[in-house]
Amino acid sequence: MANTGILSGYRTNPPGRMSPAPRNLRSYPRFRPELKPAPFLPMSRKEMEKLGWDSCDIILVTGDAYIDHPSFGMALVGRLLESQGFRVGIISQPDWHSAEPFRALGKPNLYFGVTAGNMDSMINRYTADRKPRSEDAYTPNGEPNRRPDRTLTVYAQRAREAFPGVPIIIGSIEASLRRIAHYDYWSDTVRRSVLMDSKADILLFGNAERALLELSHRLGAGESVKGMRDLRGTAFMAPRGWRPADDWSEIDSTRVDTPGKVEPHPDPYEMKEKEPQACGTDGSAASVAPIKILTREERLAQQKEIRAKSVVRLPSFETVKEDPVAYAHASRVFHLESNPGNARAMVQAHGERDVWLNPPPLPLAMDEMDHVYDLPYARAPHPAYGNAKIPAWDMIRFSVNIMRGCFGGCTFCSITEHEGRIIQSRSEPSILREIELIRDKTKGFTGTISDLGGPTANMYRLACKDKKIEESCRRLSCVYPTICSNLNTDHGKLIQLYRKARAIPGVKKILVSSGLRYDLAVRSPEYVKELVTHHVGGLLKIAPEHSEEGPLSKMMKPGMGSYYKFKELFDKYSKEAGKEQYLIPYFIAAHPGTTDEDMLHLALWLKQNDFRLDQVQTFLPTPMAMATTMYHTRKNPLRKIARESETVETPRLAKIRRFHKALLRYHDPANWEALREGLKRMGRSDLIGNGPQHLVPRSDAVAALARRPRREETPPLKTVAKKFGQKKLRPGAAIQRKRPG
Repeated sequence: MANTGILSGYRTNPPGRMSPAPRNLRSYPRFRPELKPAPFLPMSRKEMEKLGWDSCDIILVTGDAYIDHPSFGMALVGRLLESQGFRVGIISQPDWHSAEPFRALGKPNLYFGVTAGNMDSMINRYTADRKPRSEDAYTPNGEPNRRPDRTLTVYAQRAREAFPGVPIIIGSIEASLRRIAHYDYWSDTVRRSVLMDSKADILLFGNAERALLELSHRLGAGESVKGMRDLRGTAFMAPRGWRPADDWSEIDSTRVDTPGKVEPHPDPYEMKEKEPQACGTDGSAASVAPIKILTREERLAQQKEIRAKSVVRLPSFETVKEDPVAYAHASRVFHLESNPGNARAMVQAHGERDVWLNPPPLPLAMDEMDHVYDLPYARAPHPAYGNAKIPAWDMIRFSVNIMRGCFGGCTFCSITEHEGRIIQSRSEPSILREIELIRDKTKGFTGTISDLGGPTANMYRLACKDKKIEESCRRLSCVYPTICSNLNTDHGKLIQLYRKARAIPGVKKILVSSGLRYDLAVRSPEYVKELVTHHVGGLLKIAPEHSEEGPLSKMMKPGMGSYYKFKELFDKYSKEAGKEQYLIPYFIAAHPGTTDEDMLHLALWLKQNDFRLDQVQTFLPTPMAMATTMYHTRKNPLRKIARESETVETPRLAKIRRFHKALLRYHDPANWEALREGLKRMGRSDLIGNGPQHLVPRSDAVAALARRPRREETPPLKTVAKKFGQKKLRPGAAIQRKRPG
């Protein structure tokens, strides 16, 4: 029977107070103690009847196909809620042209949970050139157009229309990236918070398990969603000037954005006291009040108490929409207030109302991560899809996610805004159990785990050496401009995990396919050796992103020195293992701060190193990312923002963006005409010709003749074999090719 009264042992927080310590996910009493796990969460009334349900407590609406696997948000959230005793139904990719499909499972007892899916819907549907994508990887058979633009808003409105009065809770990465006023690349405007457009009751951002469970149990206990204003990781609308309690203070954001670099952070162990200043005019101490010397613990507690009851007011939506400098300032402050250990609440006016952002969610402990990933997932697409191929499922079905978060802070990446910079890792036994489940339950398994990783493969179990320093830190990256001295970079736990994973009976190969942070990897040559010897399938992805300091400084990425160090180790250990293996480098074209000269230098570097890239990426401005701020405002939020502060030149014209992308594929004949035109415009016609020093041939006709080798120019086959090797490389791979000329 459902627990409809006040939950046993449950207490809500005092007005305006966030939970001082996180509540363990498994500590809640089950809402329906008798509820058993379903084979799949139901997607139809017929499935509900088989389970003996007359209604759902919670209905999750998602823009993705329902795949019951922890890599898919709706499955992870659904199974977690089910484990708490809630009946959870799934409405997947409904026809949004009417409200009727949103009534398919009836009226939920508690709320609709609405998500756009694993990706922001606009990124999912459109390329960096704003062209519709031909495939949706999260849809059966890759069929496009199965979700609307701005899916979160459309679904929330339809759910409200289907059952007025039922609370609407929105979440997912689309909610995280659009929780305040944000630049929208596809409309080329600053849009207001998705809370306003969706008319949702509350927004959950980041990995929202904590807020989701507390909210669900409180709704189940009869509390109104309108009164839930004390949950970390949530955003909601409030009357202009609303405060949780009378003792709260408001801070203008201009007081937060202090001059200077972000890197230094306060030392929580600092014992130095400020010199007392006499208040008298005659130099006597008679008018000086007694000074109480506080201990370090008392001082830290006092500072924490003040911050806990402070809210930072960002410039309003109306202001940032019209003023790029105000937008850049708001973006900088937003990111400075992102550490759960010291972040304050933030508020932003939208007309006569405020969007209120509570501090970010507290990270999950290891046993909580294990609980989330050990739930009884079917580890397969819902049977309703039959034999349809779902590209995203094919991509990850033999992979294992070992951690969350990334402390790299790359400005073009959305991980910071969603998962945060603190690494949340699973335990070794939990990961090994999942590998065994893949072996035993996943159809088609042939012995190879395709990936053992996460957002960044080699950040597993890495963290700040001191919890107090971590909680006080306000750096935007732990590894830029240099690796922080307080960061533990020991890869020993990961090496141990690799060894135990590949020792599991029935497992032939464990690959690492996730992106690798190579500036961290070189700190542990033992790790590089382990990786290269056992976990590279011939090709390894890494992401230098660029070769030039200008764009790299705007990306917060390391220079090429780290790349060369890693490549040296990679080649050395590949040779020792007797393996022919290659690095696959990824580069970004047209990133903010990139000039034509920067891209040309990168193209020449690629040619010099004989790289021929099959796939390249053009910068796509995602909502809330710091690089997107640079793209929109031409200001650098990595530094203090002012009208006269640094201007970031950014390629915005489609023609220039295409030219930058073409430079990365200088070897493709389809790009030669655009490259010749661009090089002439730059005054670099010296790079047009048919010699080895040239980047592109003079013309297609002349080039065709020039490519005919003269007999005397063709080196002897033995010389070629000796210099470049005899083995052929895998076709289509973006690698450094060994070939003559």
